[in-house]
Amino acid sequence: MRASYKKYVLNFKVPSGTSRGVLRTKETWFIVLKENDAIGIGECGILRTLSIDDRPDYEEKIWWVCKNIHLGLEWLLENVMEFPSIQFGLEQAFLSLQSRTPFSLYPSKFTKGQDAIDINGLIWMGDKAYMSNQIKEKINAGFSCIKMKIGAIDFETELDLLSFIRNEFSSKEIEVRVDANGAFSPNTALEKLKRLSDLDLHSIEQPIKAGQFNEMAQLCETSPLAIALDEELIGVFSVTKKEEVLQTINPQYIILKPSLVGGYSGSEEWISLAKKQGIGWWVTSALESNVGLNAIAQWTYTLSSDLPQGLGTGSLFTNNIKSPLEVTNGRLSYHKKKHWNFNIE
Repeated sequence: MRASYKKYVLNFKVPSGTSRGVLRTKETWFIVLKENDAIGIGECGILRTLSIDDRPDYEEKIWWVCKNIHLGLEWLLENVMEFPSIQFGLEQAFLSLQSRTPFSLYPSKFTKGQDAIDINGLIWMGDKAYMSNQIKEKINAGFSCIKMKIGAIDFETELDLLSFIRNEFSSKEIEVRVDANGAFSPNTALEKLKRLSDLDLHSIEQPIKAGQFNEMAQLCETSPLAIALDEELIGVFSVTKKEEVLQTINPQYIILKPSLVGGYSGSEEWISLAKKQGIGWWVTSALESNVGLNAIAQWTYTLSSDLPQGLGTGSLFTNNIKSPLEVTNGRLSYHKKKHWNFNIE
């Protein structure tokens, strides 16, 4: 078996705003395995400033993995524990190699084009007019679940935008999730959550910054709006620590981003622990190319969740990998008559 890697920079069609700044490009890395006539492809999707493996030695670690690929998946996963996105890339690449069909990792009704996955429509931060236009576009496109990023502009303006949705559509017609990316302060968070709950929202992701266990636990206990942990899961590697996080904070939901929490195995560990505590969950992509998005979507379908998933990021880039993935009426599907074009030279 031989392994190589390639860096690839994805360009956003429109600069995308978050509470941590505006994104214009997104770098990612592909691991390519070759054995006889078989090819395996995996994506290591790093998110600068957010991924725990955003480190100066990141490329060096991918090079090391490729150099030692003969030692096998299990051994490699153990030895890149602090690089969750590389773990995920390795899992994909080995599954891809074994399948003999590089982009078919979890064959199902989804990959056969017979079923689709309900997803949320993502509203990026910007001025009021920009965000309002996005909301209208998502509703017109048939989404029944919308996720709006908040925390970067004036809170009252954000409330106005959410009120606009609620004035037009009830919670039975449009489910609304918000994502604060840790933008609220612990001192003012509860009051803001109370005001948001008046709009009959589904949940809020990460209202305050990660690492404030006691404050987050208090919010989860007293908030009238369900709280979902996102960044809180990043950098938590051991089962014991994962249990401690969930037992201490006791959130209503957790959100799994395989590139940030150790791939399939890391995500499944979180899900197993959450189920024991009666904590809900859903899966979200982390701005991977269509290669990583496909790997997440195929696995997610096998989990049989009845919640909309966060897998609508495939259309964000001008130079994404051409794939059979498409979004129609708020659902992600795999179009059998469309083909992959993995050409990243």
